[in-house]
Amino acid sequence: MYGFKRDMLAVLGFTFFLLIIPRILGNDYYINTLTLSLTHAIIAVGLNLLMGYAGQVSLGHAAFYGLAAYTSAILTTTYSVPLPLGMMSGILVSGVVALLIGIPTLKLKGHYLAMATLGFGVIVYIFFNETIELTGGPSGFGGISRLQVMGYRFASDISYYYLVAFVLAGVVLLSLNLIHSRIGRALRAIHTSETASQISGIDIAKYKVFVFVLSALFAGVAGVLYVHNIAFVAPGSFGFNFSIELVTMVVLGGMANVWGAVIGACFLSILPEFLRVFENIEIVLYGAILIVFTIFLPEGIAGGITKLFLMMKPKRSDAAGKE
Repeated sequence: MYGFKRDMLAVLGFTFFLLIIPRILGNDYYINTLTLSLTHAIIAVGLNLLMGYAGQVSLGHAAFYGLAAYTSAILTTTYSVPLPLGMMSGILVSGVVALLIGIPTLKLKGHYLAMATLGFGVIVYIFFNETIELTGGPSGFGGISRLQVMGYRFASDISYYYLVAFVLAGVVLLSLNLIHSRIGRALRAIHTSETASQISGIDIAKYKVFVFVLSALFAGVAGVLYVHNIAFVAPGSFGFNFSIELVTMVVLGGMANVWGAVIGACFLSILPEFLRVFENIEIVLYGAILIVFTIFLPEGIAGGITKLFLMMKPKRSDAAGKE
């Protein structure tokens, strides 16, 4: 119970922080950039559950992101399906495909699993790129309507930002509760030793597939939020490079740390904006920053912040301890 209250307070504080940021920025471009970074954070939180807690590596999560985005875009634009139904269908498609892929794929381990998910991501990217009549191919798919719920249209950038912020807060709260539950303990046990987990009676296959599908559903939520904000979708947004970027967000933010996934996603999404002034050497600086963080913060940014707070925390003296 104490853990739930602590998590709830942390999420409320995080939500309040997100709500006041736009008042500080006051610029539509910055708000759009922040909205995109929070969208990426939704995917990163799900991927962190898969990688950090269950110990399973996925190099194809951009595919689930894209499947939801394209499904919702095509259904609502080409076939005039109501927007809420189209969005739910997009999320459902991501979950169902993850289930069908996860059952055979998650029997693999290590780099074999990584290669299998990579292959899946490449296949989906090729499908988006080649089915021109359905997806628009390399030119993309446009004319997508902005999100509208119960008659309210999220027409302004600030309103959409608040929507994504609240969705992210809900995803974080759900994830925190999950990792402190029996399921979370089972996932950590599987990560530590699958053999020991199996001996203890844990259904390894069930938990692996569960967290894989859940992480894909989170990616699907991000996908539908993304496509009905940008109102345009193209294959380039869901390629191999973005899958690698998602993995980097999780590792850089901090493995097995929900808040680390959020920090890593926001950091990597916003960092390029600060490096644009360096023009030709932007990509060099980007790589150098990642290398430095990886060397000096092996536990990720969240782990570094935790260590800093522990160092700043006043220690009780021996005399005080004896009293």
